[in-house]
Amino acid sequence: MRLIQRSARLFAICLSFLSAALIVSPAAAMRVSPMVVEMESQGSDAVARIEVQNTGPDTLPFETRIFRMEIDEDGKMTETPADDQFLVFPPQGALPPGGKQVLRLQWVGDPAPATSEAYYISVEQLPVELAPGSDDAVAAKVQVLYNMRALAVVAPPGAKPEVSATSVRPIVYQPRAAEGQSEAPAPVEGVEVILTNQGRRHAMMSNFGWKMEGKDKSGQWLRVDVSPEELTTAVGTGYVPALGSRKFYLPISGFGPEPIKLTFQQ
Repeated sequence: MRLIQRSARLFAICLSFLSAALIVSPAAAMRVSPMVVEMESQGSDAVARIEVQNTGPDTLPFETRIFRMEIDEDGKMTETPADDQFLVFPPQGALPPGGKQVLRLQWVGDPAPATSEAYYISVEQLPVELAPGSDDAVAAKVQVLYNMRALAVVAPPGAKPEVSATSVRPIVYQPRAAEGQSEAPAPVEGVEVILTNQGRRHAMMSNFGWKMEGKDKSGQWLRVDVSPEELTTAVGTGYVPALGSRKFYLPISGFGPEPIKLTFQQ
């Protein structure tokens, strides 16, 4: 992250925590790639491929399930089963150690949806039933089963996003606790950004660099550049649904109370 004040770099901010959904942590025995696929409801882009790899020492039986994902401005997700919207081949399988399987994903839902629709392709490890008397019978009772998810977004042909920043302001906010963290993190001084998409196609705003310009607490000009890599760490994909809004928080300190201008850079 690059901070410029009176043409001088003053400090850098480490975006070392996750503050948004749509980031999936890698599992020890299963790998799924890519984690995000963008599709269209018609034509050649109505088909995508996802690779599942067994990185563990044992055979990996798996099956796929699909969920429609809706997300509100605050990042809260609602999931509903949606297996009937896609054909997945093969829908299940068993991979030997080191084995790979390419899943073919084909959209069979509405060929002309009104807006983009988001789905999770869930690849779930199945439990292994061991024979009675096996040395591993006790261990089988505490099997760790992995569940990896890829985000698939299906857009109407020709639809485009139209994203603008409707609010950018300094704020002290409460970061989300990391997985397994027992105590709530300390409040963080940062910037709250509300992005609104008036287009019929979703937007992945972490694909862009963000440039923030305003004044610091002493009234001096201040500019902060945030790279796509830093945004991915802080806000995941930066997914903004079609005809919807998302609120994001960035741990950027230094801005005063005056308006902050946000622009996006390729």
